[in-house]
Amino acid sequence: MPNKRIDSYHTRVYMNGRDLGLKQAEAAYIAEISTRTGQRIEAGTHQPNRGRLQDQRTVPDPLADVWEDELEPMLRRDPRLKPMTLYEYLQDKYPGQYPQVLRTLQRRVRTWKALHGPSPEVMFELRHEPGVQGFSDFTELKGITITIAGKPFEHLIYHYRLGYSGWRYAQIIQGGESFVALSEGLQNAFAACGGVPTQHRTDSLSAAYRNMCGRRSKNLTRLYDELCDHYRLEPTRNNKGVAHENGSIESPHGHLKNRIKQAIYLRGSADFTSVGEYQALIDAQVAKLNQQCQAKYEQEKEHLQPLPKYRTPDYEVLTAKVSKRSTIDVRCILYTVPSRLIGRQLELHLYHDRIVGYLERHPVVELPRKRVSGKGKRRDRCINYRHVIGSMRLKPRAFIYCTWQSDLLPNPEYRQIWEQLKAQFDLEQAAKIIVEALYIAAVQDKEQAVAVYLQQQLRSSSLTLNRLKKQFEPPQMKQVPDLSIEQHSLELYDKLLPSCSVPAEPLPAPEPLFKKAQALPHVDPLGIYRIPSHAGKLVLCGILTSLVRNGGPKKRTSSPKTCSHRSQAPKRKKFYQL
Repeated sequence: MPNKRIDSYHTRVYMNGRDLGLKQAEAAYIAEISTRTGQRIEAGTHQPNRGRLQDQRTVPDPLADVWEDELEPMLRRDPRLKPMTLYEYLQDKYPGQYPQVLRTLQRRVRTWKALHGPSPEVMFELRHEPGVQGFSDFTELKGITITIAGKPFEHLIYHYRLGYSGWRYAQIIQGGESFVALSEGLQNAFAACGGVPTQHRTDSLSAAYRNMCGRRSKNLTRLYDELCDHYRLEPTRNNKGVAHENGSIESPHGHLKNRIKQAIYLRGSADFTSVGEYQALIDAQVAKLNQQCQAKYEQEKEHLQPLPKYRTPDYEVLTAKVSKRSTIDVRCILYTVPSRLIGRQLELHLYHDRIVGYLERHPVVELPRKRVSGKGKRRDRCINYRHVIGSMRLKPRAFIYCTWQSDLLPNPEYRQIWEQLKAQFDLEQAAKIIVEALYIAAVQDKEQAVAVYLQQQLRSSSLTLNRLKKQFEPPQMKQVPDLSIEQHSLELYDKLLPSCSVPAEPLPAPEPLFKKAQALPHVDPLGIYRIPSHAGKLVLCGILTSLVRNGGPKKRTSSPKTCSHRSQAPKRKKFYQL
């Protein structure tokens, strides 16, 4: 009986058994104690009061003078008071009298709140049915700075999770918690999952709900309402500010972010060459988490609703007219577009990370979406030199006074080259060289190669505009050599004909196309029988000419009564033509 407290009763029963001549094991069994305890009783080393609660304090109470009179009434008035607050109160009111009572005060307050304080809220374990609920939320990866090509990357992570199986999906979102981000992330999650649950639960996202006056009525935004109708979803949300009501997604945030951080630590660097590489790392960690719930996911997948045939739009639609400067203004950001679009009205589709421009339903330009960063800053520019360098090459002096001069240079390397050009050349010559360099970089897609060449030539002070053009002169098309083709003999085709023993008869000579007309003896001569005259000859020649040309007389289609008298001019014209 190692955990049983031994008192005088057990000791007396054991000793009575020993007095009756029982062995130690038998007497201990009757007294319901262990044999080892019986041995200690006989040896006199047993402590019967060991483990018993103290009936009185062994040291004086340091808070005896202030607990019942001051501290406990303060706690009854407001149980939210913390031990540190009470400790500072004692230090201010009784300086130097209670220097080392913080730990005692913490234990006393904890015990008092457990006995007399208010009851905390109970968290009930909920049962999730398969295919019923899907959870969405945005989270931020804190404690680590992600960089893309050396530049800090501001982003959020959209996280979707099925309530029953725990299957999840995660996607990088650039920008805030907008409806575009929610729509794209949710639809991508449905496509990856292969089905749609019955309900979709979020917190009070402003992209989905109009959070006005604290009401929780049906105040969905129009876009979110249309999205839920398209996927046959029932939208639900938790109370504003009560995060634990969305605990099925809030708690898994920590597991996902911890895995992402550990993968980055194992990688050795938080710098990525592109957003796609960073997304691939997240996808790998999500796949590992999904492997743990694969069996339950297969069960839940059978209860999900089928996907609709089409996706609903996950972008905003705006229109903008391209100015004479080949720019458009979108949400206080100035973007350049190809100069061939100047004066045209574009339809813009705004995604969370890009802008796609359409001209008469044809995609004509795709731009990276930029957002204003920094306090007190409302406007910004997104300039791409490839859009306007063709026009600037015709007037390179415009580069000197252009308000976008710094933005036209694609990276700090080119900005350093521009400063060196201004130091070695006059301003106009330097502008011609840098504009030509940017034109070559845009046309031949050799931005880095051109920068390396310029740096080498500037170090040796041997850079000229002609050398730059000659260095990156495009290769000429090779001329097609003259081909001499020998015509084969046509007698080779005779071998393809079948052999014949009878010699072929010669073909008759071709008849002439026109034969000389001979008058028949019994036929009356054409025309009026009289002495020929010049007019008669013209009539006869006209008739003969028409007979030879048309192959014979034609039937008259009209009545002789309707024919009008014709002059000799048309016949004379035919004679001259003949």
